[in-house]
Amino acid sequence: MFNLNIQTHTDFVGQHKAEMYSRSIITLFGVVGLIWGAIIQQFSQTVYTLGAGFVLASLLTIPPWPMFRKNPLQWQKPRPEPSQASSSGTVSDEGKQKKKK
Repeated sequence: MFNLNIQTHTDFVGQHKAEMYSRSIITLFGVVGLIWGAIIQQFSQTVYTLGAGFVLASLLTIPPWPMFRKNPLQWQKPRPEPSQASSSGTVSDEGKQKKKK
């Protein structure tokens, strides 16, 4: 009834961007959390801040958002198979026939 065409892939450029965003977000939150935790003398606040950064980075980089799908891979067109009538009874043709069965 419903045609949900949900894209589930990310291209190679998008994967690179997602990895860079993830590393940057987690590093930023880690540094800020470490400074904040040192100021208030609570290591737990450092861990909470880093956890919040992990959750934010996960929400921004794990789903295949459209910004990570802008450079699709251009696949080659398949080559037509050679006709079986042109060559008769060679070993490679027999092997192909056996594999198909």
